[in-house]
Amino acid sequence: MKVTSLMAYAALGLPLAMAMLPIYMISPKFYGDGLGIDLAALGAVLFLTRLFDTVQDPFLGRVVDAFQRKRSGWLLLMAVSGMVLGLGFVLLFTPPQWSQVGLIAWLAMCLLLVYFAHSLLSICYLTWGARLTDDVTQRSRVTAWREAFGLVGVVVASVLPTFWVADWGPRQGYQVFAWVFVAVLLVGLIITLRWAPTPHVSVAEVLQGWRSALKPPAVRLVMWFYLFNAISVAIPATLVLFFIDDVVQAPQQAGMFLGIYFLAGMLTLPLWVALSDRIGKARAWALGSVFAGCSLVFSGWVGSGDVMAYSLICLMAGTALGADVALPPAMLADAIPEKNRKSTGLYFGIWVLISKFALALAAGLSLPSLKLFGYVPGQFQTTAALTALYVCLPIVFKGIAILVLLPQLSGRSSSRTLVRKELQK
Repeated sequence: MKVTSLMAYAALGLPLAMAMLPIYMISPKFYGDGLGIDLAALGAVLFLTRLFDTVQDPFLGRVVDAFQRKRSGWLLLMAVSGMVLGLGFVLLFTPPQWSQVGLIAWLAMCLLLVYFAHSLLSICYLTWGARLTDDVTQRSRVTAWREAFGLVGVVVASVLPTFWVADWGPRQGYQVFAWVFVAVLLVGLIITLRWAPTPHVSVAEVLQGWRSALKPPAVRLVMWFYLFNAISVAIPATLVLFFIDDVVQAPQQAGMFLGIYFLAGMLTLPLWVALSDRIGKARAWALGSVFAGCSLVFSGWVGSGDVMAYSLICLMAGTALGADVALPPAMLADAIPEKNRKSTGLYFGIWVLISKFALALAAGLSLPSLKLFGYVPGQFQTTAALTALYVCLPIVFKGIAILVLLPQLSGRSSSRTLVRKELQK
């Protein structure tokens, strides 16, 4: 596949990832710290809206499968969902001057709108990528290009708003960023829909049910592994801005820390892809998880003013990020049986469901737990619980993910071998 084709497909990955950081990391801090919503109430809103969001994803996957018979069907779905995403994103960061109850309702409405549009657009996009090639090695290339552009988007989302927020305050700064996001989303959509390769689609495709989709052992293994791994990633993502503010006590450096993290992930991503070609995707991911675990352990020793130390920790964690973003989706694409390749939308609908459920669980458990154990944002003497949750819980879930993937790690099989086994059945 030509580099220009890969770049055209990957273009939409930039704004989609650019939206993730504000939606899942900045908005809780913005509404909780900046607008004063109670942490327990905020955690409940995030948990319930994200949990509701998870229910729709498999159904959206079925819709994508139904529409993918014609290129114009996908074009319609992606264009409409892109417009709704842009609208919801602007509304999310343009809250009215209401009471706490009113702000909670506004937040819930905006999140549901954004979640719906982002999920539909993401499932279309992931399904498109899975259908571009049947070659196992080329799938890693497609995923790597998509995630590389995505990491660029995350870096932009982590750095740009900090300048505007510093100059104009949270409300106006994030509003400006929201409109910049809309412009980037429009450009990314146009490039991908106009110049990306057309997915391989058969008019005779038959939609697969849940039971049929999850019947192959390789698919179930990858899904369970991804669930626990997604939870391990979602917990520190939910807590990192609180950690930077009250443990490192360097809120003005938040953009730098996030920029280092995501830039390291972007630069090392090709190395993880190359390593996966040599030792297999599962083993390469496990090695990345060791890096991630070490970075979390070192975070336990960080204290007030340790800017350099935490920068190095972000560099180590970012190095592991490339393995986390590039390899699991490629592992799922490898595991989908050839006979079900015409219904990849359902698989990635379930995939997005798992991701959203992990984010819901992370917010629903970690934020109320912080309040339960006495943490109060801005009161530095209450940060012991914050550090414990930030460091320990992700390591536990990483360990469970490794145990789930142990059959691949201990044996000689790789994702490519799993594909051969499925084709033989």
